[in-house]
Amino acid sequence: MTRTTYWLEHAWLGTHVEPGVTVETADGRITALRTTDAEDRRDGAGGTGGPPPGAEILRGLTLPGLANTHSHAFHRALRGTVQIGSGTFWTWRDAMYAVAGRLTPDTYHALARATYAEMALAGVTCVGEFHYVHHAPGGVPYADPNAMGEALVAAAAEAGIRITLLDTAYLSAGFGRPPTGHQLRFSDGTAEVWATRSSLLKERDHARIGAAVHSVRAVPADQLATVARWAEERRAPLHVHLSEQPAENEACREAHGRTPARLLADHGVLGPRTTAVHGTHLTEEDVALVGAASTGTCMCPTTERDLADGVGPAGALQRAGSPLSLGSDSHAVIDLLEEARAMEMNERLRTRTRGHWTAAALLRAATADGHAALGWEAAGTLETGALADFTTLRLDSVRTAGPLPRLGAETAVFAASAADVRHTVVGGRHVVRDGAHVLVPDVPRALETAVASLRG
Repeated sequence: MTRTTYWLEHAWLGTHVEPGVTVETADGRITALRTTDAEDRRDGAGGTGGPPPGAEILRGLTLPGLANTHSHAFHRALRGTVQIGSGTFWTWRDAMYAVAGRLTPDTYHALARATYAEMALAGVTCVGEFHYVHHAPGGVPYADPNAMGEALVAAAAEAGIRITLLDTAYLSAGFGRPPTGHQLRFSDGTAEVWATRSSLLKERDHARIGAAVHSVRAVPADQLATVARWAEERRAPLHVHLSEQPAENEACREAHGRTPARLLADHGVLGPRTTAVHGTHLTEEDVALVGAASTGTCMCPTTERDLADGVGPAGALQRAGSPLSLGSDSHAVIDLLEEARAMEMNERLRTRTRGHWTAAALLRAATADGHAALGWEAAGTLETGALADFTTLRLDSVRTAGPLPRLGAETAVFAASAADVRHTVVGGRHVVRDGAHVLVPDVPRALETAVASLRG
């Protein structure tokens, strides 16, 4: 049995920052967590008096590991190139399709490994990969029909993080339109064939398998229930892009006489294990529908602003009963602290008032609620029995120096960035130590090489 003791100079315990916390781990879980009471401090035993003998010392503020609830790993190759000039979501999509068309299992593995390593450097310990590039160009299955998904699962293991592979049904180019061009790589033809292929994927210690409906435009209404049933039978997470664009809402009303949210509800897609991604252009009735079903919402503010999608009603969704999580989606940046900050700042701009979420609530969206949305309920908290996944931020950088340590949650959300991550621990072992990835020695070079291989 592998045992490690960590001493956390400061730790966020969900409601407050506690100084001098000792965490014992064994076989990937937290087996004991001890804070320092006043007598301990006077006696100098552990706590602020110093770490116990032999403990790994984590200086700074330690948080539960961050959950990146919504990722398209191959979009990382678009960073910088799609910020040139103007356009819309739909013109951006053309550039995205071009990169998707050049992927192979080997190049996808290399890019995902580097991208997930970048996530680890940013404090992410678990990623939800919304995966829909399933087949070879032209839609021909690989000899292993899940070669692309297996490449992603292997990439996460090599980068040292957990993954929920959200195998995505993507069957049409729009309402009543068959897939063409690059979209042929995404399609299994029918939801039944998708379900047969997805059932071949196996979970591992670091990997869970979930499902996704790409969108109501990409899965015919009469096949939505098949995907929902697949997830229900396995009690697996089910994710779906929802109302990201007004054009999608208009086309759905024209085809079905109802909004995407209502269409999903009518076919059994909404529910407590479902997470709707974006929800940018929901009606008040849609918000009530999502909340009443206890369907979660994943907000991706850095992507939503990069693509000029708009600002979703995150506050209204949470008040209606929808748990919030966060994702970096297209990876214009990979910084879950920025996603948390942006969700609050977007709401301030919309309402012209401040303070819609506390720092603790924003950190919960980035940790416990994100992990729950990905099916890792035992992660995202610092407590006995939880998975030993955590990340430590510097409190002495130019961004974080100055505030009292007890304001560490506020400092993390409103001042810190991914650049302040000092350590990342997954399953009780260091993946990032002193700002360096221990499994992928040169992450920038790995990214540079992987992206260069996909240039047209």
